[in-house]
Amino acid sequence: MTKSNLFLAASAIALLAAGPALAEDLRIYGWSGEMPDEVLADFEGETGITVTFDTFDSNESMIAKLDAGGSGYDLVNPSQYAVQILINRGRIAELDHSKIETYDNIGPSFRNVSYDPGNRYSIPYVWGTTGLAYNKTCVDAPITSWKSLFDEKYKGRIYMLDNMLAAYIAGLQVNGFSANTSDPAEIEKATETLIAQKPLLAGYNSTNFADLVSSGEACIVESWSSSVLQAIKDNPDVVYVLPEEGGTMWIDGYSVLTDAPNPDAAYKFLSYILRPEVAAKTTELSQTATVVTASRALLPADLANNSAVFPDEKTIANADFILDLGDAMKFYQDGWTRVKAAQ
Repeated sequence: MTKSNLFLAASAIALLAAGPALAEDLRIYGWSGEMPDEVLADFEGETGITVTFDTFDSNESMIAKLDAGGSGYDLVNPSQYAVQILINRGRIAELDHSKIETYDNIGPSFRNVSYDPGNRYSIPYVWGTTGLAYNKTCVDAPITSWKSLFDEKYKGRIYMLDNMLAAYIAGLQVNGFSANTSDPAEIEKATETLIAQKPLLAGYNSTNFADLVSSGEACIVESWSSSVLQAIKDNPDVVYVLPEEGGTMWIDGYSVLTDAPNPDAAYKFLSYILRPEVAAKTTELSQTATVVTASRALLPADLANNSAVFPDEKTIANADFILDLGDAMKFYQDGWTRVKAAQ
C-alpha cells in the first residue's frame, strides 16, 4: 500500500471514529399557541439550530411530564406559580444572565417579579389575563361579571376552562374571595359553587373555546386573553373583558432545565426572542403581549392600542396574580376531583 493510500485509509478510519457531523438541536416544551411557527423558523434560519417545539395545555401536565424524568427538553415555558414549583423541585437551573445578550430589553416591571426575584430562574416573555369572552349576538346586555357564567338563561351555552386553577378563579371571585386563597372554607365554598354550576355548562374546554364563542355555539366562555384575541380580530361580535370581580393576570416565561442536553442553544434562543423586532412579530402573530417594551412601537397602531392585548393599569388593578399555594393545593385538587365527577 502506498503512502497516499495509507493516508486515505487512516483518514477514513478517523472520520468513522468521529461519527457523522450533527446539527445543533434545541428541544422546547411550551404552551400551545404562544410561540408562532414563523418565529421558530426564523430562529432556525439564522442560527442553523433545529428546534423541536412540543406543546402542553396546562402547567400541571407539564410539571407531571418533567417529574417523570428524562424529558430531553432544554427549555420549558411555565407560568408564574409553576416557576415556583419547578424551583422547589430542582427542575430548572439558575440562569446566567450574561449569556442572554438582550436581557436588558425586558421591561422594568418584569425584571423583578414576585415569584422569581431578579428573574434568577425564569425569563418572562408573554403576559395576559384570565377573564370572560362573549358573543354579542346571544346576550341581551354587555357582560361584566363572573355571575354570567352561573346564569340559567345561558344554560348549555357556557364553557369553563378545563383547568383547575382557572376554574377556581371564577368560583372564588364570584363569592368575593381572592383567587389566591388558601383558606379551606373558602375553597370549599368555591367547590360547591362550581358543582352547582355544572348542569348549566356545555362543558369544560381549554382548546377550541374561542372558536365556539365566535361561531355563537357558546354565548359566554371563561377565557385566557391570548386565546380569544384572534376570534375578536375575525369576528367583531366577540368581546373580551376582565370581570368586575377582578379576573387574574398571568406571565409565561422560559426556563432552562437542570438536565438540559443543550443549554448553549437554549441561551441563544432566549437572546433571540428578546429582540424588539422578534417580540413584535410574536405579538402580531399570536395576539399576545410580550414583556419587551420597545416592541410595542413596532406594532400596527390598532394592535398596539388594543386594550384586550395591553390592558392599562386601571383595568388590571383588581386582577389577582396566581402564585404557588403550597399545602393548600390539596384542597383544590380534592375539590376539583369532586367538580369533575359531578353530574
